[in-house]
Amino acid sequence: MAFHSRRALAVFWKDFLDLRRNPSLLLAMAALPMVLVVVPMIVVWTYVRDPNDTNLRVLALYYDPSLPLGANAGRFLVERTLLDWFGMFLVMPVFVPILISSQSVAGEKERRTLEPLLASPVTAVELVAGKSLASLVPAVLITWVAFALLCVGVDVVAWPLGQGLLMPNMLWLFGVMVLAPLFAFFGNGVAVLISARVADARTAQQLSALVVLPLVGLVAGQVAGFLNAGPGYYALQGAVVLLLDAVLLWVSVRLLERERLISRWG
Repeated sequence: MAFHSRRALAVFWKDFLDLRRNPSLLLAMAALPMVLVVVPMIVVWTYVRDPNDTNLRVLALYYDPSLPLGANAGRFLVERTLLDWFGMFLVMPVFVPILISSQSVAGEKERRTLEPLLASPVTAVELVAGKSLASLVPAVLITWVAFALLCVGVDVVAWPLGQGLLMPNMLWLFGVMVLAPLFAFFGNGVAVLISARVADARTAQQLSALVVLPLVGLVAGQVAGFLNAGPGYYALQGAVVLLLDAVLLWVSVRLLERERLISRWG
C-alpha cells in the first residue's frame, strides 16, 4: 500500500495538538532538561570558585594518577565533569519521547479516540510515522535548546579558567546532532511498543521509563572511574542504537496494523 505523507502529517498534527492541551505533560518535559542544564553548571562553579584548593588535585589524581604536577586540577575536573555529564545528557532524548509516546496508543484508548483513528484509511506505516514525528520533533528541539543553554552557562561560569571556551566541543556536537535523534527514536520505539501492549498510558510510561536505567548505570560507572568512555565508546553506542532503532521500527509497524489493533481493542 502506498505511503501518503499527508495522512502521516495529519496524525502528527493531531498528536501535537493533544500535547499542547496537556500542561502536566509539558511541565514534566521541561523539568528534566532544567536539571540537566543547571546541575553541571553548579558543579563547574564549585571547581572554578577556588582553583587553588588542594582537594581539587587529590580528586583529579583519583581520575588520572599521571596528571602532571603543574597541571590545572580545576580545569581538568571541569573537562572531566563535562565528559561524564555527556552520557547523562543523552538520557533526555530517550526520556522525553517516552513521556509523549506513552500517550500515543494507550492514551488514545483511554480517551476513546482510537476507534475513529482505526476507522480512517491511515496505514500502519503512516500511523507510526505520524506518531513518531509527534514525539521526535519536540524531543530533539528540547535537546538542542537545552544544549545551547548548557554551552552558554558553562562557558560563562568557567570563564575565569581562561584558555578559551570549553563548550561546545566535537564530542558534544556529535552527541546532540547524531546521537540525540537516534536515542530519541529508540525511546519513542520502546514507548510505542509498550503502549500498544498495555491498557493505560500511566503503565506504559512507567514500564518504558525503565529503559533509561542502563544508561544511568553506565554513567554511574563512568563517574566512579570504572568505565573509560570516549569518542570510540559513543560511536559504538550510536551504532548499536541505530540497529535497535531499525528493529523497533519494523516491530512497531507490525504491532500497529489496524487489524491487529481492532482484534485487541476494537
